[in-house]
Amino acid sequence: MRLQNALRRPLAAAALALCMAAAPAQAEGRLRIAEQFGVVYLLLNVAQDQQLIEKHGRAAGVDIKVDWVRLSGGNTVNDALLSGAIDIAGAGVAPLLTVCDRTYGRQNVRGVASLGNFPFYLVSNNPRVKTIADFGEKDRIALPAVGVSIMSRVLQIASARLWGDAQFDRLDKISVALPHPEAAVAVIGGGTEINAHFGNPPFQEQELAGNPNAHVVLNSYDVVGGPLSATVLYATEKFRRDNPLTYDAFLGALDEAAKFISAHPEKAADIYLKSNKGKTDRALLLKIIKSPEVQFKIAPQNTYAIAGFMHRVGVIKHKPASVKDYFFDDAHIHGGS
Repeated sequence: MRLQNALRRPLAAAALALCMAAAPAQAEGRLRIAEQFGVVYLLLNVAQDQQLIEKHGRAAGVDIKVDWVRLSGGNTVNDALLSGAIDIAGAGVAPLLTVCDRTYGRQNVRGVASLGNFPFYLVSNNPRVKTIADFGEKDRIALPAVGVSIMSRVLQIASARLWGDAQFDRLDKISVALPHPEAAVAVIGGGTEINAHFGNPPFQEQELAGNPNAHVVLNSYDVVGGPLSATVLYATEKFRRDNPLTYDAFLGALDEAAKFISAHPEKAADIYLKSNKGKTDRALLLKIIKSPEVQFKIAPQNTYAIAGFMHRVGVIKHKPASVKDYFFDDAHIHGGS
């Protein structure tokens, strides 16, 4: 029953997004931001806690009112963005590529910034599963959105490498959409059909610490060949065009948040704990923030590996020539990948 209730929550989030869509389009000085779960959204947590968007807005001569909403799954976030319920979407780079392709020549959704580089782990509590080749029909892999989320796409890249492009989605049939917190509970506690989770920090680390059978089956960095800006922010071309002061204030706030985290990891950890109202172990959280594998920066890195794969297997129609085809051509994107 707990699992069934958890599965209903993404539907509730989608309903919330549709209700918000009834609000009129926002003018300069108003910003509605959708985030999801995990340390990957720490830049947004810091920006909200320190009121950095408002600060940069005032410096530009505009008072910005910021509304925050938490959703789960790239498909839910994309629906909210296209319905006009939000202005800035926070999700994986794979959902960005999907909605960018879907809105080509119309709303022209593009990336705004990266939220940093974080390794994502596919964790299983099934001792016999050592590689993805060991998953069977009775196993269930939880991830935010089947076939859409960045975790799903990384799993598809690994599947294509093992079984060929024709079977890139082979493991989709045993994948289940579930928010990260609920998936972590299932993997740590055991006793449900969910025995694997392709998550993000801190949930993957909690699983490894909380269940003696939990182990890493796949690391996203290994799949794409290095650090990956897996989680990004994106918006419509119209929002960027019609709200230049708000847009620039948002970018300035993100950049300041990234520098704040690097300079003050202890304070950043406390902000995360306050913002997420969870029971994440502070020492574990600090270990994640200070990990050499984690970089807090707003320039995207290695995202084209995802874009190239998605076009190759036919899930997006338009082949990006470079990162500039799916991110707005802002200064911090130059040199990105």
